[in-house]
Amino acid sequence: MNRRKFLKQSAFTTAGTMLIPHFLKAYEAQMMGKGLAASNGKILVIVQLSGGNDGLNTVVPYRNDIYYRERPTIAIRPEKVLTLNDEIGLHPAMTPLKALYDEGLVTVINNVGYPNPDRSHFRSMDIWQTASDSDAYLRTGWVGRYLDAACAGKAQQPFRTIEVDDTLSLAMKGSNLNGLAMLDPKKLYNQTRSNLVTNLSKEHLTNEPEIVSYLYKTLAETVSLAEYVFNKAKVPGTNTTYPNVELGNRLKTVSQLIQAGVDTSVYYVSISGFDTHINQPGQQERLLGQYAEAVGAFMTDLKVAGRQNDVMLMTFSEFGRRVKQNASNGTDHGTANNVFLIGGGLPSRRVLNEAPNLSKLTDGDLTYSVDFRQIYATLLHDYLGADDVAILGRKFDGVKIV
Repeated sequence: MNRRKFLKQSAFTTAGTMLIPHFLKAYEAQMMGKGLAASNGKILVIVQLSGGNDGLNTVVPYRNDIYYRERPTIAIRPEKVLTLNDEIGLHPAMTPLKALYDEGLVTVINNVGYPNPDRSHFRSMDIWQTASDSDAYLRTGWVGRYLDAACAGKAQQPFRTIEVDDTLSLAMKGSNLNGLAMLDPKKLYNQTRSNLVTNLSKEHLTNEPEIVSYLYKTLAETVSLAEYVFNKAKVPGTNTTYPNVELGNRLKTVSQLIQAGVDTSVYYVSISGFDTHINQPGQQERLLGQYAEAVGAFMTDLKVAGRQNDVMLMTFSEFGRRVKQNASNGTDHGTANNVFLIGGGLPSRRVLNEAPNLSKLTDGDLTYSVDFRQIYATLLHDYLGADDVAILGRKFDGVKIV
């Protein structure tokens, strides 16, 4: 088997993770031996709502006449809103999230964005995932740089950041280490024991030594990680009932890994479908209902396991939508949006800041007042105990959540 055939056939190439077994023992000694980087025991779970979720119909300004004037057919009627305070409330499909709010577990941050916003899905997502300025292009993600920092000078631990997916997001890629992408620990373990990997160990690839060295390293990494996570995850499953939808299944996997004691500090999960240009009400209601039910089950599961105070869940989307609805009963790409922080054992769960000012728009869009990197800085420094300035490249004033 030649290198090109291997790259074409390998299931690991999609996650950027591949391995060669006869290098495995030496690599395991380095990665899994003594000297593991210390963790403060806190866990961050990031949920990405891909497509640009409409924040105004998620956290609804139900007392604002401009909102109803600009959205005559898609606005959420005041009597249906799950009120949080005298100005805003949640979409009626989000009852499980409202219950968490009433328990003191949810903080809502309004008007989150960044300077000179980009309305392209791909570019804005890159900005959020790399924590870059809108005119800068980075090749590493903010979680990947956290992983680099956590393992600097210590044993390498890509399992410190796990994405529950079959591909790895830019957010999870560092300069020296990438996080681990997997949908199922057993499936990944079985893949690393496949005939493809076994046969590859017998090959002698002498040409292109730099590429071969990289393949050896990354393949050994994946085999070790798959075995570590699989062995850790051999515990009884949860008794909590999760909704049988994509997010429910992925958060169930996250909960199982947390309860199994996998030494992971950051989990990353994404769901799609939020690009609601046409007939928004039904589609968003379904997605927000799935989101709220899945998060409700996840937090209940953690509470039963006694881990609710150790785990914070952050939800974001790459941008919000325009204030004015379009002609197709939907909304187009906008700018600022809301962010949810849930759990984590932090005090004073609440609506953190002012509601969107619909009388002071920027080109028809919401004006941001919180840079998303301020939230990252707070989570990195105050919650995970990391060097936020080194990871983000400069100092951002934190938000007062801790």
